Amino acid sequence: MRSSNPVFSRRGFSRDNGYAGFNTAPQAGGAAVGTQGNPYAQPGAGNPYAQNPYAQQDLQYGAPPQAPVTTDRMTMDDVVMRSAMTLGTVVVGAVLAWAVLPVSSSSFGLAIGAALIAFVLAMVQSFKRNASPALILSYAAFEGVFLGVISEMYNSQWSGAPFQAVLGTMAVSAATLLIYKAGWIRVTARYARIGMAIAIAFVLVMAVNLLLVAFGVAEDGGLRSMGPLGAIVGILAIVLGAFFLTLDFKQIQDGIAYGAPRKEAWLAAFGLTMTLVWIYVEMLRLVAIFSGDD
Repeated sequence: MRSSNPVFSRRGFSRDNGYAGFNTAPQAGGAAVGTQGNPYAQPGAGNPYAQNPYAQQDLQYGAPPQAPVTTDRMTMDDVVMRSAMTLGTVVVGAVLAWAVLPVSSSSFGLAIGAALIAFVLAMVQSFKRNASPALILSYAAFEGVFLGVISEMYNSQWSGAPFQAVLGTMAVSAATLLIYKAGWIRVTARYARIGMAIAIAFVLVMAVNLLLVAFGVAEDGGLRSMGPLGAIVGILAIVLGAFFLTLDFKQIQDGIAYGAPRKEAWLAAFGLTMTLVWIYVEMLRLVAIFSGDD
């Protein structure tokens, strides 16, 4: 199963672009995918290496794919560092856009242009075989410009909305992490399939709604209005964002456990950034809805 957030798709940590922990399809002879030829990856209950997508790769080290001990393996520190760099780039871009660009129609047009460029860069990275730090950081910079402009616009009408949205995003992320770490949510293949189906349906409905609004069929934003219906849709979008965070956490956990290459930490940062941006934008809209008109 391929990992993605509601807007962009991205490659998982396994070599076949699937989830590391979900790579369980049997091959001839009963071995799990990626385990043939690996003496540490024999199928069987309780064997932690039977589903390791890096099993073949780990043979060159002559040891089971345990926690990273060599410099070319991804660690949590690598993920934290790359994520800090990527999110930091988003923040810098947003602050500069807020400080330099005035609230105007031309600034909004620039923000839309930056969002489109970020989308293209994200799609290019999603289809690349390997992570490109330059591409990911460029995506973050343009995404930051977009967020800075729209945050300033929201703040001009609903004072303090961006700050509340940041706090809300942090709260959702922290709560999701705590629930995941506590084991209240088990990220299984079935869980991912159901969640992805709901997310795809959501995106398709939002796309249709956008077309209806653009052609004047739906008024006041349709499902994305600033009323109660828009609030319900916004809450659903945030819940979907939390769902994708659990997939991100699972990828990171599996990548570290299975000895993913260090470069994969950039993909983890890329995925987390896209998910957090999604949650922030939806939280910004939700704060504005509950704040009402000034």
